[in-house]
Parts: sequence; structure tokens; C-alpha cells
Amino acid sequence: MKTHYLFLFSVTLGLLLTLGSGQRAQSVRIVDGLKSAEILRPSPSVVVQTPDIPQFEGEQLVDIQMINPDITLDIRYATANNFLNVQLYSVPRCLLRTSVAHKLSRVQEQLQPMGLGLKVFDCYRPLSVTRKMWEALPDPRYVANPARGSRHNRGAAVDLTLIDSMGNELEMPTEFDDFTDRAARDYQGTDVSNQARQNSQLLERVMTQQGFIPLITEWWHFDAENWQDYPLLDISLEAIE
Repeated sequence: MKTHYLFLFSVTLGLLLTLGSGQRAQSVRIVDGLKSAEILRPSPSVVVQTPDIPQFEGEQLVDIQMINPDITLDIRYATANNFLNVQLYSVPRCLLRTSVAHKLSRVQEQLQPMGLGLKVFDCYRPLSVTRKMWEALPDPRYVANPARGSRHNRGAAVDLTLIDSMGNELEMPTEFDDFTDRAARDYQGTDVSNQARQNSQLLERVMTQQGFIPLITEWWHFDAENWQDYPLLDISLEAIE
């Protein structure tokens, strides 16, 4: 009888330990590439459901010029030369998820034999900056609703144009951040030159060849094909190593 009770006690104890360890395992979440102080805290206007978003090893934010220094930067939101006329970033950096940065580097390599290159206007954008933009322009055709977040906020989108070997921008349908119908890829108006259309189409062609997805309303905007795999972030550019 004593042996029987000992056996039942051992089985019960084993089950309790197994259940306890399973509960602890479910409560642990690893956020790849971020320090504990950098994890987003949900704000009243944004609910970030990161436990349902897969994390990938090596997919931290990286500086594009560490990947390919031949890519030219003109980070407009680090200046007052933007549609808000206010400096929004303290440093002019292009940060992207690792795989996205390498794809963009391949676009640059593809363009160089043509005597062309890339000039980048914006990459990763902190969520707090998107909130400021939405306050000024609450139009989802051009600015993401911060309640859902932007692909820029995930480090999985890039705004850019083409330049020649001397660093001059090629003619495009509009200037960057021109929020009119003329900036749309399907615009058929006669106030856009054939050369501008051809340049825009060339940019779209080389970007899509590397898997980027063009935004229909903005000739300069491209998303990574797996943008939804990355969580929203609200980390300042200077805080990212």
C-alpha cells in the first residue's frame, strides 16, 4: 500500500511540474534585435499585437550605408525640406530590416552599369513621427493611420528616386511627397512628360525585380514583400546601434 501511494504521489508531482513549465514557456516572448528598453509600450491610439507577429533571427534594423555606401541619402525628415516644413528626425539615417537592406543594395548594383543609382528619402520611421504626419494630413492615401501603423514603422518600406552618375535626380512625375493625383502610377494626365513616366517605370521595374511592392498613389514608395512579418516600432533613429 505504501508503495502504491508513493507511486501516485510521484505521478501527480510530475504532472504538476510539466503543467507549470508549460505555462512559464507560454509567458516568455523573445523580441529579436531589440534591447528591453526598446520594446514598444502600447499607447492609447495603437494596440501592438506583437505576440502574433513572428520574429526572425538577424532581422534587426541595419544602416543601409553599412550595407552599400554607394546609395545616396537625402533623408528629408531630418531637415525642414518636407511637407510639414519641420525637422522630424535628429539624424539623417536610412534604417531597414536586414533582408530588405540587402535587396535594396542589389537594386543599386543593378543600376550602376547603367550609370544610375538610388537616392533615398526615407526608410524606417518611428511611429510617433507617423502620428505627427497624420495630424497634419489625415489621408490614408498618403499617410498611414497611426492606429494601424505604417510599413515604414516596421522598417520594411523605402521612399526613393533615381540619380545619374553625377548625383542629379532623374525627372519624375512630381517632386517627393507631392500629394496630388500626378504622383500616382496610373495617372494619365498630359502634364507629366514621357521622360518622367519612363524614369518612374524604370525605378518600378528594378525595384519589383528584387521583390519590392510599389504603392499605387506614390511613385517613390516601395514596400518589402514580407512587411507584415515585422512589428511596429517607435524607437528614435539615434537610439538604434
